[in-house]
Formats: sequence, C-alpha cells, structure tokens
Amino acid sequence: MSTTHHHPIAIIGAGLGGLTLARVLHVNGIEAAVFDLEPDRNARTQGGMLDIHEETGQAALRAAELHERFREKVHPGGEAMRILDKQARVLLDQADDGAGGRPEIDRGDLRDLLLDSLPEGTVRWGSKITGAGPAGAGQHRVTLADGTAFTAGLLVGADGAWSRIRPLLSDAVPVYTGISFVELDLFEADTRHPECAELIGGGMFFALGDNRGFLAHRESDGSLHVYAALRAAEDWLSTIDFTDAEASRTALTEHFADWAPGLRRLVTDCDGLPVPRRIHALPVGQEWKRTPGVTLLGDAAHLMSPFAGEGANLAMIDGADLGRALAAHPGDVEAALAAYEAPLFARSRKSAEESAEGLETIFSHRAPQPLVEMFSAFAAQ
Repeated sequence: MSTTHHHPIAIIGAGLGGLTLARVLHVNGIEAAVFDLEPDRNARTQGGMLDIHEETGQAALRAAELHERFREKVHPGGEAMRILDKQARVLLDQADDGAGGRPEIDRGDLRDLLLDSLPEGTVRWGSKITGAGPAGAGQHRVTLADGTAFTAGLLVGADGAWSRIRPLLSDAVPVYTGISFVELDLFEADTRHPECAELIGGGMFFALGDNRGFLAHRESDGSLHVYAALRAAEDWLSTIDFTDAEASRTALTEHFADWAPGLRRLVTDCDGLPVPRRIHALPVGQEWKRTPGVTLLGDAAHLMSPFAGEGANLAMIDGADLGRALAAHPGDVEAALAAYEAPLFARSRKSAEESAEGLETIFSHRAPQPLVEMFSAFAAQ
C-alpha cells in the first residue's frame, strides 16, 4: 500500500463542522484537505431545517466571514413555535416576530454556503476511511478504501457519530438513548396536505404525550418534515419492514391509536418511505487526554440527543474555534489543540446535560406541559 501524499492538516468529514474548520482556516491563509466518503456533494439530501444560535452557529459563521450571506438564506417565519397535546389541543402558539436569535435555514443551503466558500478541490469526495493510526513524530497515517494512504501533521475527526478517528483518542462509543424516530415527509403541503400544513403552522411543531409524540417543521420548499418519536426498545425499529411504505405506516400508526385523527394523518398521509432512526449519544462529559497530532469536533467529539437543538451549532463553533486556535499558534499544533480542547470539553458537557434534560422533558408522563412551561419562561425573559 502506497502513501500518496502528506497533508499538514487533514479533516475527515465534510459535514458542517469540518467545512466550517476548513473555511476558517482558509480565511486565515491556512490550507487544509477535507476527506468525505460520499461520492460527491449531491449524493444525498441533507435533512431538514436548522435553527442557528447567536452564540455558537452564528458566531462560527462570523469567524468564517459568511454571516451576511447566511442571513440572505434564512427562512422567514421559521422561529414560530406550536405545542399541542395528543388530542391536538394547542397549548402554546408563538409567532415569529423577527426578534428571535435563532433564525432557521435549510441544512442543505447552509452546507452549500460553506462548500462554495472553499477553493476548488479542498474536499476529496469518495474518500472512505478504512483505518488510521500513529505514524510517529505526532503524525498519523490514514488508509482509504481504494488502497491508497496519506499522512497528516494534524488529523481532525469531523466524521460524526461513528467516527473512525475517535478510537485514536477514546474508547467511548455511542449508546442508544431509549428514543426511536421515524422520519416522514409531506411534500407540497399547502396544496396536497392542507390539513397537515394548517396543523403544523409555519415553524417548529411539537405534539406530545405518553412518552411519544410528533416533532415537525415546515421546510423552505413548502414541505413538512416530521419525526414520529417514542420511547422504545432498541430493536423495535427492526420489527418493522421499512421497505414497505403501507406496512410501516400502519405499524407506526398503531402506537398513536388514541391520538387525534389530524395527528395520525402525519403518518398515514406521508409521501415516500418512512425512514427509521435510533437516537444515540456519547456519555455526558466525554473527554480525552491530549494526544499529539489528532483531535475531534462535532458529533465525533460529543454526540448527544437532539433535544437541546445544539448539534449543528456545536459542530460549527468547534470548527471555528479550532481554526482560530491554529491561526493563533502558527507552527505549534499542540499549543493550538490545548487551547481548543479545554473550552470544548466544558461547552459540550453543558450542552450534553441540557440535551439529556430535554429528552426527559419531551418524553415524560407529564408532557407536553413541562415543554410549554419552558418556552413560556423563555418568552417572558
């Protein structure tokens, strides 16, 4: 097996965190190579809407000199919020008055913004990592599925929940949180699914009760993106044939048999195949000892449940912080990593605790009342 190249900085993963790091490095005149297993940037859809927080995601976009272009792509009205109970009684209905600090953007639009800001060839598509290990003198050697390999002066694992780089630093592995999602889409909602569109409204939507519920959002293209969620055994999703649209919809609807018909319609009327997703998380407070020449960011560093809305925001601020630390310590990677990791650990611990608390708030016998109380308190502040 031949070692084809040496990269001073190699970033594994072209998600939002890895791309933010590459962009902040580029702004500071530092070259990096990004490796991603997808064959190209359009290989798959990029998920739903993201709310970008002022102190994390937006701060990262400012460091990347992309904040103004980001503002041009936000979804008007996306910060609206509706919370219902299982009988579809509306308990909280907050309009988007434009004064909130968490504007919504389509994940794909945000990713395109970052990709288009990088020099041609920065991202090496079709680069599936099969192994990584120390190569001496603080460097690492990375092997690819095509049989080639490269070395890196700094190796950054931005490769998500099941990171191939994390084992270089930690034995921690993601564990099932007890929550399973089934992802659903209703396209051209205003014309094809008007009752569902009216139910969900213009922004974020929760309908909760009995340790289960629906989490949904209106997308910028007029579709509705819905997650049916419930506490379930880890193997529950495996009991459903998700290659059969009708059978999977029927199996899922049975878990909402006593819910309002309008809420069940989010399942029965969905377009295409439902998509199963188990929710995993790393242990709260996940850290590692400083190891020369390698670090992590985003889900690779601190995978958590999505119930604090911080995942993408943390990945981006991780990337921005690491880029700024490297720019502030030219020629001293270890000083940069030490400066980056200490606040990373503190920030991610706090967010992971909030995510775990959010899970218990949403999936409880009292839901949705605790969530209504929480957002009402935010509004009062």
